[in-house]
Amino acid sequence: MSKILIVDDERSMRDLLLIMLKREGYDVTVAETGEEALAALKREIFDLVITDIKMPRITGLDILKAVKEVSPDTLVIMITAFASAETAVEAMKIGAYDYITKPFKVDEIKLVIKNAIEKKLLKDENRRLKQEIAIRHGYEGFVGGSEVMKKVFALIAKVADSKSTVFITGESGTGKELVARAIHHNGVRKERPFVTVNCGALPEALLESELFGHMKGSFTGAIDNKAGLFEVADGGSIFLDEIGDMPLPLQVKLLRVLQEREFKRVGGTADIKVDVRVIAATNRDLKGQVAKGEFREDLYYRLNVIPIALPSLRERREDIPALVEHFLAKYSAGGERKRIAPDALQRLMDCEWKGNVRELENVIERAVALSDGPLIKTDYLPEPAPSERGAVVAAVDVSAERPVDLEKIVEDLEVEFLTKALDKAHGVKTDAAKLLGLSFRSFRHRLKKYEIGNSRDDKEELG
Repeated sequence: MSKILIVDDERSMRDLLLIMLKREGYDVTVAETGEEALAALKREIFDLVITDIKMPRITGLDILKAVKEVSPDTLVIMITAFASAETAVEAMKIGAYDYITKPFKVDEIKLVIKNAIEKKLLKDENRRLKQEIAIRHGYEGFVGGSEVMKKVFALIAKVADSKSTVFITGESGTGKELVARAIHHNGVRKERPFVTVNCGALPEALLESELFGHMKGSFTGAIDNKAGLFEVADGGSIFLDEIGDMPLPLQVKLLRVLQEREFKRVGGTADIKVDVRVIAATNRDLKGQVAKGEFREDLYYRLNVIPIALPSLRERREDIPALVEHFLAKYSAGGERKRIAPDALQRLMDCEWKGNVRELENVIERAVALSDGPLIKTDYLPEPAPSERGAVVAAVDVSAERPVDLEKIVEDLEVEFLTKALDKAHGVKTDAAKLLGLSFRSFRHRLKKYEIGNSRDDKEELG
């Protein structure tokens, strides 16, 4: 049942709308004042708000602004006996669905309300279906039904229509550009440009020119004026891949674009304003780079508005069979459809996949090209790399002539892991404990046991 809020200081109007809408089957709440309406908006989410414009203290326009702030999807119909073009235009600019003047015919307002509710329900249904499709089938080339990927799909659907900056993190080969494209193509900017730039692939001077453009004669080779990629992406999205490789001087200029939505071309004096959604990605530890002074802290927080962390393939092994079938279909196109032998699939499940999905795709492409028959066997697949545990065990020489000091080996291994975790966490013990899957108390006990990290106690608090 659709929920409607009526706001009017005239009792006769409130009663008329209440009786009429209840007869139509709507769940109706009434408010006599703007204050009552604001309180109701804090308590509940309404599909539609019908409000008079002319009210004491808190006006209908105030109500409209409040609705758009707390519940942007709620539609608002304005009603007034004091009609004017100015108030109508102002209300529509703020986001009113429609504008009706008193006196009105009952059938007229019934039709307007019916159309508004149908529009709201259709929008809600489209959003629900979009999220359902995303969870079932992924987005823009994504394959997988694991729980971690379902969460990624749901997050993409949730933020696609937002204007906020998105910051995608994940190992190389996890699909960061696919996420960026999915966000763009499922959002309100999908009809506008999607521009990508690899911040680590170009030298500083060339990257600046690519991003912001240049004026004729600003440097050797600048034979004419050139628009930058931010201008090309105006109205759409720009994907800044490998943002952690961006030189510090350019980070300052990017910060200004994020803050002011404007920049100057190289050699130019005019400010160029753009409406661009920024999506950035990195496989680096930007927090660590900030601590080392290699990345600006203010830029990091400007980028990290909506973080999306992509799982490694090792964290979603249950998706490997579906990914294998997807790549087999892709690389068997136009020829005999290849199949994967059970033992070959098991080998793929056992691999470490340091290169993640990209590495898996390359392996399947090579196997399809090399295999003679319809079946992909283990002969065409690389040997799985030994796990860290396997490598440690293989390195231990167990023989009767040379007894093994197991306790010493375990202690040395534990010290190595503790030290590496501290280094990776830049001395922050709480972060290092998380890296090893330990509680802080357990981690601290081990440090004391082996007398590690006494000099790093101060950093613990700074983290």
